[in-house]
Amino acid sequence: MTDLYEFLDEHRIGYQRCDHPPVFTCEEAERLVPDMPAAKTKNLFLRDNKGRRHFLVIVGYEKTVDLKALRDVLGSSKLSLGSQARLEKYLGVNPGAVSLLALINDKNQDVEVVFDAQLWQSKAFRFHPLVNSSTLAVSRDNIERFLSLTGHTPRILDVPDQK
Repeated sequence: MTDLYEFLDEHRIGYQRCDHPPVFTCEEAERLVPDMPAAKTKNLFLRDNKGRRHFLVIVGYEKTVDLKALRDVLGSSKLSLGSQARLEKYLGVNPGAVSLLALINDKNQDVEVVFDAQLWQSKAFRFHPLVNSSTLAVSRDNIERFLSLTGHTPRILDVPDQK
């Protein structure tokens, strides 16, 4: 696995780092992660019904994704959360540390990246750096560079919210 910080530094991708106690949910992050000048994100690792397609869906912290409606938007079969084994295989992280930055481990570009259009309007985003005991704030320009360098093209979509 590539060292994330070495990769970011080598490619001059700037970030602000904040270390904190491990967090496993958005609610814990709200309590334990100090305020940072970036949009709070929720990262969902999903798979289709047959396990042939894998998605990393990034939405704002407050959004509850409607998986049934998202399936139609993505042109996919039924969607469900990817297992721990799939998460480790494709992104090299454990549950609780799912992050766009884990795409550094997706060398074959097996994971499709989906960014919520509303969230994409933000100037910067908060992501775990492959562990859930730190958070990085990274500008959108730097996220675009990161995605390009890792061979990922995000789909910017209106991710359906459960109402």
